[in-house]
Amino acid sequence: MKAMLMLEDGKIFQGESQGVEGERIGEVVFNTAVVGYQEMLTDPCNAGKILILTYPLIGNYGIAPKFNESEKCWVSGLVIKNKPGIYSNWQAKSSLDSFAREQDLIILSQIDTRTLTVHIRQKSEMLGIISTNTCRPAELLSKIKVYKEGGKGRDFIQSISVKKPLLVGRPRGKRIAVLDLGVTNSILGQLQMLGFSVQIFPYNYTAQDILKSKASGLIVSNGPENDLSFKEITDNLKGLIGKIPVLGIGTGHQALAYSLGAKINRMKVGHHGVNYPLYNPGFYKGEITSQNHSYVVDMDSLNKVRHIQITEFNLNDRSVEQMESKKLKLMGVQYLLPSPGCNEVNGILKKFTKNL
Repeated sequence: MKAMLMLEDGKIFQGESQGVEGERIGEVVFNTAVVGYQEMLTDPCNAGKILILTYPLIGNYGIAPKFNESEKCWVSGLVIKNKPGIYSNWQAKSSLDSFAREQDLIILSQIDTRTLTVHIRQKSEMLGIISTNTCRPAELLSKIKVYKEGGKGRDFIQSISVKKPLLVGRPRGKRIAVLDLGVTNSILGQLQMLGFSVQIFPYNYTAQDILKSKASGLIVSNGPENDLSFKEITDNLKGLIGKIPVLGIGTGHQALAYSLGAKINRMKVGHHGVNYPLYNPGFYKGEITSQNHSYVVDMDSLNKVRHIQITEFNLNDRSVEQMESKKLKLMGVQYLLPSPGCNEVNGILKKFTKNL
């Protein structure tokens, strides 16, 4: 079935619908990773986005439920170049087509995703709409305008986060708390590999309630950025700083920095991929990371916060990637913390939990 993507600036890309029919509006972002489409689709931090994948062959290794980062698909739509008729992987249980039907996902294929990506790079990330219902540009632009003026699309965390405290892992193990802004299964799995009992709290849990849990430390998870709940989250974090060791990941890092008085800036084009280089000026050592964010902590305002040290920068644009404070017992990382593989645990999680 014919379908099209209309961007907020009026640019049109026509292709074929491979998933369900209908219309979806969301912020259009691209990801340069070669693999990981299943993880991206089920990562809560991508909630409401129209995701462009620059790698031209998507769906070739199918879907294996054990690699889902959450219980459902969160993106509004998926834009790809080609989807093969068959999939091949010994772990796969179903096809991307089956997954799309089950998850009510619109897939727009036969799109020149490289040209689309260049356009986004030049113009900046923006809203877009995928439609199988109409190809009238004026009608689609009007729907984007109504969506934007209505302020929709920014209230995801309250529906993503757990509704009441949830305990996972060893019941008698040393306890670590997670403030759930959109925590992924991979983070929870790594914490359990470290032997922790993990207490997951709703995003709006107060500082007093978290401290009453007697957890050894708190992780503020990644999740959707610029969400309506961000102010409430940061207000609660203010009552935890200096009282319990805290690690912020992605959006959690931004919330932690904001609660300290730093500013959060929107990037023209965010970091979405698996090959972003960092450096630590104290060690003159490089590192390649996975990232997925469109906002960043403002360096100048963070430098004014007492007892905070910026410990890692992005090599491409010198944006803040990591902050630490021994006095305040906190750490924040803007990048993602995947397992290195073979049931290993990411080094940042090891570092944070070492002395809990």
